[in-house]
Amino acid sequence: MLGAIAGDIIGSVYERYPIKTKTFPLFQQNSRFTDDTVLTVAVAETLLEGGSYVDRFHHYFRRYPDAGYGSTFCQWAASANTKPYNSWGNGSAMRVSAIGFGFDRLEQVLQEAERSAAVTHNHPEGIKGAQATAAAIFLARTEGSKEAIRSYVVNRFGYDLSRSLAEIRPAYQFDVSCQGSVPQAIAAFLESTDVEDAIRNAISLGGDSDTLACIAGGIAHAFYGSVPEAIAQPALARLDPQLRTMTETFMAKHGLS
Repeated sequence: MLGAIAGDIIGSVYERYPIKTKTFPLFQQNSRFTDDTVLTVAVAETLLEGGSYVDRFHHYFRRYPDAGYGSTFCQWAASANTKPYNSWGNGSAMRVSAIGFGFDRLEQVLQEAERSAAVTHNHPEGIKGAQATAAAIFLARTEGSKEAIRSYVVNRFGYDLSRSLAEIRPAYQFDVSCQGSVPQAIAAFLESTDVEDAIRNAISLGGDSDTLACIAGGIAHAFYGSVPEAIAQPALARLDPQLRTMTETFMAKHGLS
């Protein structure tokens, strides 16, 4: 989970100014958490305390109204509306990492990922993006094989993971759809050598940088087993007490570092 949050924070400064290189400072003065982190923590809190994803998302939106949400989510969360809006955007995938860490069986992960997505992103692509991300995290921490992750994601979800980052990067552009960002984020993890490298890979694609790095960082955290202190501590320091406490509580419960 912290890998996802760190990816969001590191990628935040490049969301509007995309880059096509892996050479950049990890943390800058204006590096900050965005809606990716806020809703990731909201999902984690729901897993810890129970309750409704709808109520939790509305609550977190009111607490952090300026975190950079998409316009449709803003309209949904700012109103009394509790019905989904058929989104295929990557918001369902960016917030799902806690589910990949929070269950002991893959079927549970898939069911809960769908439940967390469908309250807003009930389009099949929105659900698929959340399930693919959560499943990759679950397999990363249980199977320990990148080939097993690749094979499962390709066969279960139909994503194309055959292209290298060098092939993807030149023409890749900002894309907030699940189908146009989740496979690329997974590819960024698959080519990585550690958590930092996964985050750098994702940002170097030059797309929706914070979300790509959030997804890739969450999978990398699960696969490599921990987030290095040089990344973990600056990321945690940029969270407010509420977000940091909930993040640390969830990680302690599930033995994460």
